[in-house]
Amino acid sequence: MAPRYAPSLRSRLAPLLLIMQMGFIVVYCFYTEVKSDEKVDGSNFSGFYPYFQDVNVVVFLGFGFLYTFFVRYGFSGSGFNFLVAAMATQLAVILNGIESWYYRGKIMINLKSIVVAEMCTVSALVSIGAVLGKTNPVQLILIAMLGVSGFVLNKWLLQTLLKVQPLNSIMQLHIFGALFGLVLTWMLYRKGSVQGFEKEKPDRKTGLFSMLGTLFLWILWPSFNSALVEDDIPGRRLQAVYSSYLALAVGAVTTAAVSVLLSPKGKLNLIHMQSCILAGGVAVGVSILSVRQPCEAMTIGFIAAVVSTTAFGYLKIHMLLAFQCHDTLAVLCTHGLPSLLGWLAHLLLRLKDCDDQTMAIRFAVFHICTLLFTIMLSLSVGIITGLLLQLKFWRPPQDHKCFDDQAFWEFPHLAVHK
Repeated sequence: MAPRYAPSLRSRLAPLLLIMQMGFIVVYCFYTEVKSDEKVDGSNFSGFYPYFQDVNVVVFLGFGFLYTFFVRYGFSGSGFNFLVAAMATQLAVILNGIESWYYRGKIMINLKSIVVAEMCTVSALVSIGAVLGKTNPVQLILIAMLGVSGFVLNKWLLQTLLKVQPLNSIMQLHIFGALFGLVLTWMLYRKGSVQGFEKEKPDRKTGLFSMLGTLFLWILWPSFNSALVEDDIPGRRLQAVYSSYLALAVGAVTTAAVSVLLSPKGKLNLIHMQSCILAGGVAVGVSILSVRQPCEAMTIGFIAAVVSTTAFGYLKIHMLLAFQCHDTLAVLCTHGLPSLLGWLAHLLLRLKDCDDQTMAIRFAVFHICTLLFTIMLSLSVGIITGLLLQLKFWRPPQDHKCFDDQAFWEFPHLAVHK
């Protein structure tokens, strides 16, 4: 007999979605304007549209399939990812256009603004990976809204106060999303996490679907890293593409090797392959404007894969036991540590190419301030969001209902007939 689940979404999820969506419609109706020029940063429509398509696939298909990992959470993993991404992207377009609205009276919309909005949404999707399965869709929507708002604020402050290049500020999404998610999972800690949740496990079918999501991300990550690279210098965007690809390729091979070395039986670990083969792409994405040579990208990918896979094997369980931090999809290992490595690589490569010692010191100080500022703001927004989500009003799922689709989805063939 199927377990009974109380219908707790009707009074919370539906009103929240309808109110927010109607609010977005009003804003888009009165305060937006479509930018009808044929070029986007020097590229015509047909030249930029493939990047938009690839980023779209990364957000909805890549992360959507990636989150189908658990045996009874496939509907929720993919469905909630789609819902959250659709809502967060609409909000990000508005938030990114506030400055334009202030000076021009309208929020300008074009392909680039949507791509930037979807990249901001990725920061929220990364953080959701840390609390996946232990929250309901209402909480996920709130996490995404507050997470995207915090990241857009961080991006704007970095560009305004520290004069950080737009692409570098956007690529902080991995650091911001990982730390934001870790703070949330720490504040929403459940005592049942130590023993492990009953349904927090994969099977052959869900593992295959999740691997499909990883492959989508792996294949399209070069487009994700290079979509916003300015092609004012001939070949710079191409350079970003091949740097990303080489880092990903080296990372995939290195992950397989380290996974076998870490296994007591000398076998590959599917979880390592799903999570850690992206580490090279994440690391090189943060340092994409400083990577010039193929060997630099390959070295970054190699080190990122070693760090990510080793941390996945040892750090995840220690984070749970020592800090009561149950990181569901190990976003610290997949996004957090590789992005910090990419930040360090960006610093070292820029210092290597800098001939003026004064300029080198100045850049190092500003680069360190960029990291500290991002960490401070992500932790602050995470604490505020965690305090809000701790309210019982949101009715988080009980421990025995975590990682279970039946808490939120209809399954007619499992219905209990009275």
